[in-house]
Amino acid sequence: MTGVVSDLMLLGRDADRAVLRTAVEQARAGRSAALVVRGEPGIGKSALLDHVTTGPGLTVLRCAGVESEAEIPFASLHLLLYPVLGRAETLPELQRTALLGALGVEPAAGRDPLLIGAAALTLLADLAENDPVLCLIDDAHWLDESSARTLRFVARRLHADAVAMIFAARPEFDPAGLPEHRLGGIGAPASAALLDRWAPDLDHAARERIIQDSGGNPLALRELPHLAAEQAHLPAPLPLSRRLEHAFGTRIARLAPTARSVLAIAAADETAGLGNLLRAAAATGISRDALRAALAEAEEAELLRVSAGRVVFTHPLLRAAAYQQAGIERLSVHRALAEAVAADPDQQAWHLAAAATGPDETTAHALELAAERAQGRSGYAAAAAALERAADLSGDPEQRARRLIGAAVAANQAGQQHRTQHLLDQVGEAPSDPLRAARYHELQARVAFESGDAARAHDLLVAASTALTDVDPVGAHAVLIDAARNAWQLSDPPRVADAAARLAKLGPAPDSLAAAVSAVTGAATLLTAGPADALPVMRPLVAAGLRSQGAYALRLNAAFVAGIVGDFTTGGSIARQVVDDCRAAGAVGWLPLAHVTLATAELYLGQFRNAVASATEGLQLADDTGQPNRAGYLEGVLAWIAAAQGDEDNCLRFSGQCQDGFATHRIANGLAWAIWARAMLDLAHGRTAEALARLDAALNGPVRHQAHAVYFAPDQVECAVRLGDPERGRAASDRFGAWADASGQDWARAVWHRCQGMVTVDTDLADHHFAAALRAHADGSRPWEIARTHLSYGERLRRDRRKNQARSHLRTAREIFERLPAQPWADRAAAELRAAGEQTTSAPAVDLLAALSPQELQIVKLAHTGLTNREIAAQLFLSPKTVSYHLYRAFPKLNVANRGQLARLDLRV
Repeated sequence: MTGVVSDLMLLGRDADRAVLRTAVEQARAGRSAALVVRGEPGIGKSALLDHVTTGPGLTVLRCAGVESEAEIPFASLHLLLYPVLGRAETLPELQRTALLGALGVEPAAGRDPLLIGAAALTLLADLAENDPVLCLIDDAHWLDESSARTLRFVARRLHADAVAMIFAARPEFDPAGLPEHRLGGIGAPASAALLDRWAPDLDHAARERIIQDSGGNPLALRELPHLAAEQAHLPAPLPLSRRLEHAFGTRIARLAPTARSVLAIAAADETAGLGNLLRAAAATGISRDALRAALAEAEEAELLRVSAGRVVFTHPLLRAAAYQQAGIERLSVHRALAEAVAADPDQQAWHLAAAATGPDETTAHALELAAERAQGRSGYAAAAAALERAADLSGDPEQRARRLIGAAVAANQAGQQHRTQHLLDQVGEAPSDPLRAARYHELQARVAFESGDAARAHDLLVAASTALTDVDPVGAHAVLIDAARNAWQLSDPPRVADAAARLAKLGPAPDSLAAAVSAVTGAATLLTAGPADALPVMRPLVAAGLRSQGAYALRLNAAFVAGIVGDFTTGGSIARQVVDDCRAAGAVGWLPLAHVTLATAELYLGQFRNAVASATEGLQLADDTGQPNRAGYLEGVLAWIAAAQGDEDNCLRFSGQCQDGFATHRIANGLAWAIWARAMLDLAHGRTAEALARLDAALNGPVRHQAHAVYFAPDQVECAVRLGDPERGRAASDRFGAWADASGQDWARAVWHRCQGMVTVDTDLADHHFAAALRAHADGSRPWEIARTHLSYGERLRRDRRKNQARSHLRTAREIFERLPAQPWADRAAAELRAAGEQTTSAPAVDLLAALSPQELQIVKLAHTGLTNREIAAQLFLSPKTVSYHLYRAFPKLNVANRGQLARLDLRV
């Protein structure tokens, strides 16, 4: 499109141009900006990007999605970063190999796709150290899935870097939470001005009709007069895109046959390379002179332009129209292009596939090889597309099923659950081959779980284990362990018991899975017979997880079981090591689950700030990696801590999200957190009867089978005592006591003694229990529970008119609650102190960490260990400049001026 035409497309766009200029100026000022400009075809998105005010001292990187490239992994990302790939040598090694492998510059590294995003983020941030960077991504709706995911990840993670990212896309593009600017039509005066320039001879009726029907779409205002000139009356109203396609088709139809053929070749070639066009044209019998004449004719008609060795259509709809109008000629065009791109086996495979009219095993095999290469570059969506097309070309039903299942595996790895199910639906019945049948059932289970049918997921996993029983006993054991964990999350004792029974029938478990199989047996026993026999057989898995340096799944399973048996110290250690290992290996997809177990352990250990920081990071990663079920657990942790801190708004928000999640997927863990959090909020605000009613009611539903039902039993005891009905709390105390005996945990014995001290009428016996509780708390590892024991004992002493003894306990409770922090509980202890006769209270100790945001705390903790900004950025998937920005904000809050002073602080929280 010529400069004059492009300028005219911006009439009436002053306000829109100002929005884009603001994003650019923000980058010039050293702050990141991200913007998605969305609008219908022809509305002027590309013209706006062409005219973003840049000026000197600005590095501009640009790419555009191409519809036919949508299945080539990282094609658009490569185009965007190609001018600066030389700087990739300075990236951290893990990021460098991930990025260059994904882009095909080096051998495929097979890294986690989001590690590639972290590499792109670091590369852009490094580039912005010299000059501000402007990334313009046009036709974002046609980005290949790998590039789209990466670029959205980068845009969300930019913060304090001089980088602006502007996407232009049609309405169907998913902005994934990025700021949006909707581009509407221009006003009637600007529309009239455009028609004055483009079609000054239009009669009044046609002119008014076009202004009305165009909706202010600049491209429609330019193209519709071509139709009006050929017809006495304009066609009946149609969707605008169809009108425009018809208008484009009309213009193409006016060209000479050779020019139309050349346009068909150019439209079918995703690279838009002039060299490919020359070779393909020769293969179809078009001479160089004829090709030159055809290109000149098309350029004269403003349908395309040749620039920098590329053939570029002036609008994407023109390309679509040229391809559609080619009809049957498309087959010969693709055959010619397959010959022209012989040096690129991936492109050749796709062109051969487009030229195929029936089963073609040679081309199907070529597509399989292309899929292997795509998977090696973490291009799972592209691999799925190649395998699906290979299945279409398969004459043998077994080969077709094998390729469709392979495509479903790749789609699942890409996080495309709907596409995975669509591919599995094409398979139909489970394959006869046992290994393939097991894979089929496992994939069906994953889709069912993510879509909310966890019960069906369990049954499908059982079916997968059945298929594996004779051919892969180890695999059968592993799948049944997954099934049991799934059933536990559903709070479904019969299904847990069924999985345990099936594991027993399989015979001795392999050494690597023996502890996990024992834990499943223990889980079934816990749900049917109670903790005494169950917890001892579950503990070996926890010990194995602490010793293991192997698979993430086994270790995280051990950390999860640690929570059931009450060993949160070990569970937290396992989870922390897995988080560190995942960060070091770039295994981003495992991090949300690792953060679930870590944040849960930190909550129970009374490390509230750490738990909030871990859960907040995990939530962001769960969103980045498309794991909504993991998000529910993390929201539960945040809801509970918000309740303990008296933050009603956040408690209600996060617990509401947990309850919404349960309504979708029926996983009881999130519901348990939601109910318990709201009960704790009631308790924090003095609504004791409401709190007890919530917890009692929870025991009548699926929550009764979750570990939470054990851990909130002491809250039921406290509620009953505060309501003046201690006998009502005895059943809860006994329930917790049975579990505490089986757990063998000192902190659990301490809490049970506290419960007994609260419900016991006899003063001497109550003193005995509280003294035993404080002795069991001696290691100081559970500050939340220690503070509550001191508070309960202080309240009991004050009620027994032993105020002098009460004050020391209440003072200790207040101090610990303030450090956690849990202000409503600190206020309650302070009120009890006043009632106990302490009229003056000392000011709370200065809490330096209180002012830090969760992300600042994460960064400060890593900096405290001596990591550099670049090393911290690599671990947290941020840019080094963002790390520096957060440290700059955190240092004054901590009363330090440099890293040396930071290293001397006590940051235990």
